[in-house]
Amino acid sequence: MIPLLADAIEAHGGLRQWKSHKHLSATIKCGGDLWALKEVDQDQTPRTMRIDLHREWASIAPFGRPGQRTDFTPGRIAIVSEDDRIIAERNSPRASFAQHDMRTHWDLLHRGYFNGYALWTCLTTPFLLAMDGFQLREIEPWREGAEIWRGLRATFPATIASHSTVQDFYFGSDMLIRRHDYSVEIAGNFAAAQYISDPVSIDGIKIPTRRRVYLRDENLMPMLDTLMVSIDLSGFRFG
Repeated sequence: MIPLLADAIEAHGGLRQWKSHKHLSATIKCGGDLWALKEVDQDQTPRTMRIDLHREWASIAPFGRPGQRTDFTPGRIAIVSEDDRIIAERNSPRASFAQHDMRTHWDLLHRGYFNGYALWTCLTTPFLLAMDGFQLREIEPWREGAEIWRGLRATFPATIASHSTVQDFYFGSDMLIRRHDYSVEIAGNFAAAQYISDPVSIDGIKIPTRRRVYLRDENLMPMLDTLMVSIDLSGFRFG
């Protein structure tokens, strides 16, 4: 583990404390312009997100309609009823995004796959970067107003579903995460800058509660008039 990641993980509560938990649940509200581009009905109703911490699994409920939830892993997305009946299912789901651009319409399984990997990445950062298979290096810091944020570039292993193979993470002077940059490969590879704030401490682990994702220009500047995704999180509980 490189020193920058070790410092960031310690600032967020430490790997030992993280490994003492297996599951995490939270209440989530999402908004932003992406959903209209994808012709997805994304209301502001709070939903429940559940993840495994040490393998890539996620579920969100309700999904599509009351009494339904998602069941996500990198190799499968399904919509499941309260009595565990499979309503819809897609294996090798990433292949279904071939030739998609930012405006290609999504069905419910497309949306469920995106929700699954994106929110799992959000809720496990920065601890997931200590998992096997990641390649890490420190990059040029980012200046945000009067602050300097240290940068970490991660090359993701093929076994982890996420936005893009290469992603950048930026940490403030307290080593808490402030920004996350990536390209959304499944939606035309558009560049995004995700701003992260308002952490809370849950069982010794610091977890941000507010995320705002903007389009990013070629100079790494966020286009603040284009809010692609908003995420507000609350009610965290480890299991």
